[in-house]
Amino acid sequence: MALGGVWTRAKPYMAMVFLQFGFSGMYVISVATLKRGMSHYVLVVYRNAIAAAVILPFALWFERKVRPKMTVSNFLKIMALGLLEPVLDQNLYYMGAKNTNASFSSALYNVLPAVTFLSAIVLRMEKINVKKRRSQAKIIGTLVTVVGALLMILYKGPVVEFIWTKGRSHHNNTAGSQDDSHWLAGVFMLLGSCFSWSAFFILQSNTLKSYPAELSLTVWICFMGAAQSGAVALVMERSVKPWLIGFDMRLLTAAYSGVMCSGIAYYVQGKVMKERGPVFVTAFNPLCMIIVAVLGSIILAEEITLGRLIGAIIIVIGLYSLIWGKSKDHLTQPSETGEEMGALELPIAATDAIRSKSADHATAVEIPSARIP
Repeated sequence: MALGGVWTRAKPYMAMVFLQFGFSGMYVISVATLKRGMSHYVLVVYRNAIAAAVILPFALWFERKVRPKMTVSNFLKIMALGLLEPVLDQNLYYMGAKNTNASFSSALYNVLPAVTFLSAIVLRMEKINVKKRRSQAKIIGTLVTVVGALLMILYKGPVVEFIWTKGRSHHNNTAGSQDDSHWLAGVFMLLGSCFSWSAFFILQSNTLKSYPAELSLTVWICFMGAAQSGAVALVMERSVKPWLIGFDMRLLTAAYSGVMCSGIAYYVQGKVMKERGPVFVTAFNPLCMIIVAVLGSIILAEEITLGRLIGAIIIVIGLYSLIWGKSKDHLTQPSETGEEMGALELPIAATDAIRSKSADHATAVEIPSARIP
């Protein structure tokens, strides 16, 4: 029982760490592919089309009995989700990353937890009581995370050499060496992408309450995203050449991004979000930056500077503080929501587990008693 309880509590953390490694691979290979000339408009279409095709069989099978009916309200929400993430977020990110680089774009995304946290407060999805330690930890963690991200952006410092970078020539494509107009445009595109992704998390959390089928919702989002981004791509890419891809890096990027970062990511984020909320999901984003910085230096020969390294350490500290505050929220949530007659709710994960076994438990108790004369 104790081991099962530890596993249940650890699953949300392990799932989000797993996703950060998945996102890290996408950051690296997508930047490499875009800098080789692939159209980001076409990449978004293929990415979401592949994700929808891969997840569809699982949604049809596993959610055939629990899938709710589609309503006009849910359909409009899904259309908005397809616009926010596949169309706006992904296109803006790819354009911004192309004008900067993989590690810089992932570093700038560290403002995502802070943006989501503030949005959740405004929409009353997140409760703050400055007198309580857990709320103070979340506020301080958010501020520290933003400070670390700003340090990484504004302070470059000397290049830090690691074992795997000694004797290698770096691609000096950091923010300061880019053309100023392209770099500035890339920064604004990345910020726009970040705000779109934050809005997507908030709306996804709301949609799951009225459409609690994570796999089916994932398919709908990817399908709508492919359709809407396809319309945009047809306007922006009027020749046939950008659409032609073979068994090369472009196909790998579309397949990996679609399956891992759209299909699996939407599903896992939805599952975790139902239990812990959107702020918990976005709080792990800074880990991706650290992984990308290492992978970028190894694969793309990007520089790791002292400012980026110090900023990463500060971000980890802020991340720990924010997650600690969220974990305390989760543990005290039952007592704060209140129950009639003074009874306390069980934590959500435990309640779901008991509900899933309630039928078997009822069978073992009620059937024998019904046969007693």
